[in-house]
Amino acid sequence: MYSFRRSVGFLAFISLVSFGALAQSTGSSSNPPAQDQTQPQAPAATQNQQGPVTVQARIKARRDARRAQAIHDTYAHLYEVFLGGGYQRFLPGPGLQRVTMYSWDAAVTRYWSEKLGLTFDGRGYYGTAYVGLNSTSLTRPAISQYDVLVGPTYRFKMRPKYSLAGSVKGGVAIGNFSGDTNGFGTAVLGLYPDGATYALDASFIGEVNISPELSLRLAPEYMATGFGSSWQNDLGFTYGFVYRFGKQ
Repeated sequence: MYSFRRSVGFLAFISLVSFGALAQSTGSSSNPPAQDQTQPQAPAATQNQQGPVTVQARIKARRDARRAQAIHDTYAHLYEVFLGGGYQRFLPGPGLQRVTMYSWDAAVTRYWSEKLGLTFDGRGYYGTAYVGLNSTSLTRPAISQYDVLVGPTYRFKMRPKYSLAGSVKGGVAIGNFSGDTNGFGTAVLGLYPDGATYALDASFIGEVNISPELSLRLAPEYMATGFGSSWQNDLGFTYGFVYRFGKQ
């Protein structure tokens, strides 16, 4: 009888232990699948948010790099030559009306960077002054003026297709106002006397690029001269072609 009870108790104990181990293994095996289902979702969401931004950033970076290279190819030249003409409203004498002067203009700029250069400018102006009735038979003598200028040029806006710059130059202006007076001189006609004087020029330069080496220029400007020991304020503009060459 005692042996039978001990056998029953031992079998009950084995059953409880087996049931507990089975329950524990079943619980532990059911947890990992839940974790496996939730873990892949976070990287997928992150990839969907960051993927398009990364592609757009790459496209923008490539576009900016191409633009920077185009600007460098255009404005990294060592020399720039300008050939063109000009227009100016000039005062030929203290009591006379302003006259239209047309000019040729040639300039060379040496650049030390893509923005800063030094310009040497030579030009000649030609016009016909209206002097009114006087003791001679001359009423519209031809006059001319020649300028040699030098000064800095600075590009403050550079784009692949165009650029904006400013230039300030100073130098000498040589006036020839008596060449068409038939020997009467300038005083009788009210013109400034022949001679050399100072010249100051400030211009705003706009250029449209045809290629990295060639562009079209239009430059409104203000010029001051000192003919007849007085101050002349003249407005005008220059226009023409620009050719760039050499590498910095």
